Amino acid sequence: MADIPLHHIVYGTCTDYVTGETLTDTDDERTRQQLARLLVEEKSYPKSALEMRRKIETLFAGQFVVSKVDITVHHEGRRCMIIRYAPGSLVTRERSAVAAARVLDKEYRIPLAVVTNGKDAELLDTETGEVLGTSLAAIPAMAELAQMFDKLHFAPLNDRAKSERELRILNAFDVEICCAGGPCALPRAPEGRGGD
Repeated sequence: MADIPLHHIVYGTCTDYVTGETLTDTDDERTRQQLARLLVEEKSYPKSALEMRRKIETLFAGQFVVSKVDITVHHEGRRCMIIRYAPGSLVTRERSAVAAARVLDKEYRIPLAVVTNGKDAELLDTETGEVLGTSLAAIPAMAELAQMFDKLHFAPLNDRAKSERELRILNAFDVEICCAGGPCALPRAPEGRGGD
């Protein structure tokens, strides 16, 4: 990995609200922790329903990319919603969030995806890509998700060509080239690229 200057503000370490793991404390991580607290404290999800920091690795044309799924929500034994956080525009994150939801689980397409910058959010139908709602209030609470659950479609992704297309989309959309000219990762952080 290129020797790049550390330009993230690192405050030390923090404890993950859901798992208790020790993480590098940055502004972005603080927002992720706020999202986890929102799900548990305001939207009534048990911590056991939240899976933190899933990754999808892709390699196309020599470009290795680690796509992050910040939070995966489970209900009745199924992954039914993913949440992806990134600062900035939500519209530019929609397609990669849909792609991630279509390939994260090998058995079926996860039916709902949320893109958020911590202040705003969009809830997406991953079958059609349609925006179902906007704002943090659009993220369904546990009771709302339970009501929706029987109507959600967990379609198997049996078409290898379609699956590869979604992986290519993730590879193209999620490559991180930052202001320092290299991969944007936190050195020695387990959640950073390469963990070195």
